Amino acid sequence: MKLQRVLQYAQFLLKETVETGDIVVDATAGNGYDTTFLAQLVGENGHVFAFDVQQQAIESTNKRLTEVGMANRVSTILDGHENVAQYVQQPISAAIFNLGYLPGSEHQIITKPNTTLQAIESLLKLLKVGGMIVLVVYYGHEGGKEERDQVIEYVSNLPQKKVHVLRYEFINQKNDPPFIIALEKVAEITNK
Repeated sequence: MKLQRVLQYAQFLLKETVETGDIVVDATAGNGYDTTFLAQLVGENGHVFAFDVQQQAIESTNKRLTEVGMANRVSTILDGHENVAQYVQQPISAAIFNLGYLPGSEHQIITKPNTTLQAIESLLKLLKVGGMIVLVVYYGHEGGKEERDQVIEYVSNLPQKKVHVLRYEFINQKNDPPFIIALEKVAEITNK
């Protein structure tokens, strides 16, 4: 077996977690690649909630979903992922984030530590036991290192009897290579 690249490993974790009929969240729809991947995993009876703050990302995601005939499995939401609890009330089996900026768009529009942490907290409450949140952390842009550090601090303090926290990264790559933080919920979280 070869080491999986970061995006391959993110998909591997989701494949291992998501079952047909599940409800899942793409916290950063972007160009729709993860949304489409999740829509395939949940099948016709499952549902994906995909969030993004940029109209361009929502349009891109909707176009991609329509092209592959899966638009009916997804609700695309033009809003920040920190507001996930306003749209999703049912238990979810997984969520994914790509932290940073939308490739091919304005680099000033980035995910921010405060909204990302709020979203993680909300999603952990919605997450079923056995469910997984995958964060692909891109931090080579302005503000990226601050977000990376705050996310690491937050997840490092999650109770280990409730959430298993994994960091997956290549440590000999140049230019701020992305890495994964995976949160697996192993017990209900009453209070942090």
